[in-house]
Amino acid sequence: EGLIEFYDSFRDMFEFFCKNTTIHGTIRLVCSDSNRMKTAFWTLLLLTSFGMLYWQFALMFSQYWAYPVVLTMSMHSEPKMFPAITICNLDPYRFELVSEHLVQLDHMAEESITFLYGINTSASLFHMNDRNIHVKGLSNMGNLSRSSFKLSQNFSLLRMSDLRSGKKHSSVGFRLCNATGGNCFYKTYSSGMDAILEWYRFHYMNIMSQLPVIINISNHEEQIEDMVYSCQYDGEPCRPSDYVHFHHPVFGSCYTFNSKGTDSFWTATKPGIPYGLSLILRAEQKDHIPLLSTVAGVKVMIHNHNQTPFLEHEGFDIRPGIATTIGIQQDEVNRLGGNYGKCTTNGDDVNVKLLYNNSYTLQACLHSCFQHIMVQKCGCGYYYYPLPPGAEYCDYNKRPAWGHCFYQLYNRLRNHHLNCFDQCPKPCRESLYKVSAGTAKWPSAKSQDWVRQALRHQNGYNSTSSRLDIAKVTIFYQQLNYQSVNESPLLSENLLLSSMGSQWSLWFGSSVLSVVEMFELLIDTLVLSLLFCYQRLRSKKTLR
Repeated sequence: EGLIEFYDSFRDMFEFFCKNTTIHGTIRLVCSDSNRMKTAFWTLLLLTSFGMLYWQFALMFSQYWAYPVVLTMSMHSEPKMFPAITICNLDPYRFELVSEHLVQLDHMAEESITFLYGINTSASLFHMNDRNIHVKGLSNMGNLSRSSFKLSQNFSLLRMSDLRSGKKHSSVGFRLCNATGGNCFYKTYSSGMDAILEWYRFHYMNIMSQLPVIINISNHEEQIEDMVYSCQYDGEPCRPSDYVHFHHPVFGSCYTFNSKGTDSFWTATKPGIPYGLSLILRAEQKDHIPLLSTVAGVKVMIHNHNQTPFLEHEGFDIRPGIATTIGIQQDEVNRLGGNYGKCTTNGDDVNVKLLYNNSYTLQACLHSCFQHIMVQKCGCGYYYYPLPPGAEYCDYNKRPAWGHCFYQLYNRLRNHHLNCFDQCPKPCRESLYKVSAGTAKWPSAKSQDWVRQALRHQNGYNSTSSRLDIAKVTIFYQQLNYQSVNESPLLSENLLLSSMGSQWSLWFGSSVLSVVEMFELLIDTLVLSLLFCYQRLRSKKTLR
């Protein structure tokens, strides 16, 4: 009796609730009991209000469980670290171990271009040079490689014609078949230039797969002075510790400035051209492999620190004989993750094992995922990506059908039919760089003589050709303020409760205490029902 109130009937309990509750409109049910029309009207009105209230609640919860986000943008202004800058000279090494095969491939390309277009390219296109890189410790493998590996003649370039809309179209490509010689298809391109480049790269990967996975070229690599004639940041000369060197099989010798982003020397305190990174670069083409890339100049990419530069997907080209100024503006993106979207903080929770030693990026995950699938499906790895432990790079002497397997898998990846895009989320925190560039002729006709003389005396610049063998690039912050784009929940728990309270007040003009009163009514109803059942059972036993 100290916990609940006892009523003689359900009617007494309901009348007490209607007269004393804080829910608006319920008192009309008992005050107008002599007028059945009014009682029915208020009963219908209260039931309709309840229905509308819980319909609104359902809409709110469905929106909440969809976990929508809203983007908020804010501006920050503070000194920050200069981004990492990677430059490549588009001049890959011709390793002595595979130099004979590269010469044979150049002859095959010359014959193919002559067959397709009737053009003799031996004098103008291919430059057979003697700048081969000899790596110590590989001399014993050289004879073995030359005797065992042979360029395949089964992937000849062909021209195909078809009729579309009554017009004759021609395409160029090469034929690929599976291990049994069936399920063949043609890897074709509407542009003969694209077909020749892809055909050359396909053979080039098979040749380069003969090299060991890990090659120490530190004693044979170019010095940075052979590519970078002048380097200044914020008016100060660059130091040897400011860059790291690596070799890319297509883009050649590459240097990354400020790769770690931990040296205070690279802190940007002022915006503008004088306070950026200024480089004078060698852009000669005498050692250029023309069928790996048709671009002349230098490849440049601006990226985050501790990030692998994927030059085949990003970056831009610096034209020889031109001074290029590149202004950068930083944007920072912060994603919520969890129920609000798929993202990862550092890649530890991703199911794909990264094959790169740097920090997590979406491209690194996609490349690693594709390489794992490639090794599993094709039995070997794609040459341009790192290898998983125990795998080897593809070679059509050992696996003649690997090209058929690779191109089918790559098409599935591009069409999002592989699950790599599902397994590789975006980083939860990401810095993006927007660039704007301007160009001018450099050096000018009147200044090129003294510029070349200054470079010759200071940097050993010994070119006697035109100005098209050097380039100048300046990279700088346009502004130190950066834009931060943050995701926040569109409907948080607090906002959900506030919206529910607003709806409750709209339809019933009551508060949270009114909800407690309704729970009290339900408990009283349940207890009273149990008591009435108990009384009936006792009365039946007494009659018996």
